[in-house]
This record gives sequence, structure tokens and C-alpha cells, in this order.
Amino acid sequence: MSTELGSKEQSHKWWMERAMRVLPGGVNSPVRAFRAVGGTPVFVESGDGPYIWGVDGKKYIDYVCSWGALIFGHAPPFVVEAVERAMRKGSSYGAPTPGEVEFAEMIAEIVPSVEMLRMTSSGTEAVMGAIRVARGYTGRDLVVKFEGCYHGGADYLLVQGGSGLATFGVPNSHGVPSKIAETTLVAPFNDLDAMKRIFEKHGRDIAAVIVEPVAGNMGVVPPEEGFLQGLREVTAAYGAILIFDEVMTGFRVALGGAQALYGVKPDLTCFGKVIGGGLPVGAFGGRRDIMEKLAPLGPVYQAGTLSGNPLAIAAGKATIEALKKPGVYERLEAQSCKIANGLEEAAQKNGVTDFCVQRVGSMLTPFFAKGPLRSWQDVSRADRSGFALWHRAMLEQGVHWPPSQFEAGFVSLSHDDEVCEVTLRAAHAAFAALPK
Repeated sequence: MSTELGSKEQSHKWWMERAMRVLPGGVNSPVRAFRAVGGTPVFVESGDGPYIWGVDGKKYIDYVCSWGALIFGHAPPFVVEAVERAMRKGSSYGAPTPGEVEFAEMIAEIVPSVEMLRMTSSGTEAVMGAIRVARGYTGRDLVVKFEGCYHGGADYLLVQGGSGLATFGVPNSHGVPSKIAETTLVAPFNDLDAMKRIFEKHGRDIAAVIVEPVAGNMGVVPPEEGFLQGLREVTAAYGAILIFDEVMTGFRVALGGAQALYGVKPDLTCFGKVIGGGLPVGAFGGRRDIMEKLAPLGPVYQAGTLSGNPLAIAAGKATIEALKKPGVYERLEAQSCKIANGLEEAAQKNGVTDFCVQRVGSMLTPFFAKGPLRSWQDVSRADRSGFALWHRAMLEQGVHWPPSQFEAGFVSLSHDDEVCEVTLRAAHAAFAALPK
């Protein structure tokens, strides 16, 4: 179909109608479709710093930030220049490069739990590789995950469980065979006693426990004191592998990720988002004795043609070098705190009492519920319709917030004082517009 010039192509609705004919739901990832909040998604024309511009020509302050990947905001010049330099040499080789060696060394230096690293092209691939090598290393089949935590699209992780103690997983997506889902146990987040009972019953069959050390896919839910350390102790006692899914938190909540923030050392860690500098990338790594089970050294096969892609490596190296500079995370913390506190103040001043903001570093979620919220059972009681109304009001005010009550928003280093002030003025207007 040829594109007509004129006003039609400047309409988000026109693009959505066109997309619906060739893309399922009009999108390439479900949450982008705005089904949880209503309305039409913003079709993005470009981005720069804290802003995106829609096809309608309107400028929006962006707190999606490519779901956390853009810690320096959109198109930071030093990343653009690094990618351009790499592109002039070639976009992909399917062969080893010095850059990927240097990149792995950078991560291993910053994250002490990582002795060896394997690059992938996405966070989902990183999680799949980590679980496969954990199963290969232990010779066991079962994996434990937590309610409300998301680890990508692998069949055995698209499961849900019942309340109380863990249940064997049942698929929460059609197309996932029940026999595959049954290799996953599901436990309540932040419930260490439940985890201990799971290991008492199944411990010798459990290959790994995988956890978002800070939950970000049910909205931001921090770990309670002692929870991560307790996971470390129980997995060690039973010879199971502790996997931190730091696809979202890695280099986002702290330079060394959540494991540096909370002082807990996992056996394996999954990375993505930030380490790609805005390009598609993932990685998993950890103990040398486990990682040496991967082919070509060992019997666990994992591969990818674009793993260690030179463009992504160039962007990632430039990003991590910039994050190592003094004061970076202190600035990010200050701006994130300003946004979180300002949102709560705006809600209070406008009579919205069932509201809280949960935050760890530059990850934050405004919940239309009284806090604190510590589990999926807690966050599931949040007022989704209230959030949807607020989301639409914020969008009208020029603020692009993640379109789900159960997603994290992200502050970048490009969100300066002026941007924060504009955001909070928009929040006051949005809260004021809600029905009382």
C-alpha cells in the first residue's frame, strides 16, 4: 500500500487501522496495543532525550524509555556515534570480534558473580539459555518461578499457579503444552516460608529458582528484607541454581544491578535492556563451572547467529562506559525520587487517597491502591480503571506513561529538572480530571 501525503498519515488511529490489517492486534508486542487503558497507542516518529514525537507531530515526555533500555534517553549522541562507527565496518559477521570479548570483560569486572558470559539477541533468549544450562548442570528438570514475575516468552515460563503454597504450573497462554508447563512450579513473591516448603517437597528435583530481584512486570514490587538472601540459602542447601533475571534491573537500579544493591550473589544472571544501549541484546552469565557446560566446551547447546552483534556491542560498550562515570546514579536517583514523591503529592492534593508509588532506583510504578504492595495478590487489587483514566489524562497532557497498571515506568538521565517539573504539573492536571 502506498502512503498518501496529507493529514491521514498524521493520525495515530489511521496508522492503527492500517497496522491491524497486517500485524496481530496492530502491534508486535501485546502491551503496546493499549488494551489495558483504552484509546489508540502513540505511533512514534522519532525520539530525542526524554521526548518522543508522534506521527501527529505532538511531543510527549516518555517514561516508557523502550521499557527501561534507554537509561540515557533517546538517541544519546555518544551511542549514535558508536553505532555509526561500527556500522561503517559491517553490521554482522557471524564470527568472533574483539568488541564482544571486551564487552564481556566489562560486565565481569562490574558484576562479581559473572565469571563467564554468553551473549544473546534478547532477554528471552538469555533466560532460556540460563535455565537450559542450569538443568544441564544439575541433571534436574523442575524450575521455580514467582507469581507476577515475567521472564520472556519461553513456553515453560508462561505459567501461573494457585494461591498459598506453590502449585505445578498450568499454561496461561494457548499454544503451551500442559506437560511443558508442569515442569515449572509457581510460588508467591516475597514468601520465603512457602519457598522452604516447596524445597522440602521437591528440592531434589529442582534445577533452578528464577526471580526478578526487583519485580517489574507486576509493577515495581521490591524484595522484602531477607527474601533474596533466603533464596540464596535454600537453593545452596539443595544444590539448585539461583538465577537472577536482571534483564530489567541490570545496570538500571545500580551499576552492578540489583545483586549489588541488595548484596546477594546469584549463580547465574540474565541481562538485557540497558546493556544494549537501545539495540536488541541480551546475555547470561555466572559461575565458571556452570557456564563451561555450554557448547562448545560442554553438552548444553545454545547458539544464535546475531549473538554479539557488533552494532549492539558498540552501543552497549558506550553505554556502560558512560554509566561508570562518577555521580551518574546519584543524579538518576535524585530525579527518580523527585518524580515518585511528586506523583504522590499530586494525588494527595487532588483527593486521590488510594494511591502509592513503589520505586527502586529509576524504576517506579504508580498504583491506584494503598501501599505497600508486596505480592501479585496485593497488586491485583489495584484499581485498573482508575489507572486507565489517569493514563489517558496524562497522555492528553503530553506524558507517555507505560499503558498498564502492572508495568514499571522508567526515568532516564535525560529527565532533567525542567522535564520533571512539567511532568508533575501534568500529573496534577491528570489527577484533577479524575472523577471524584
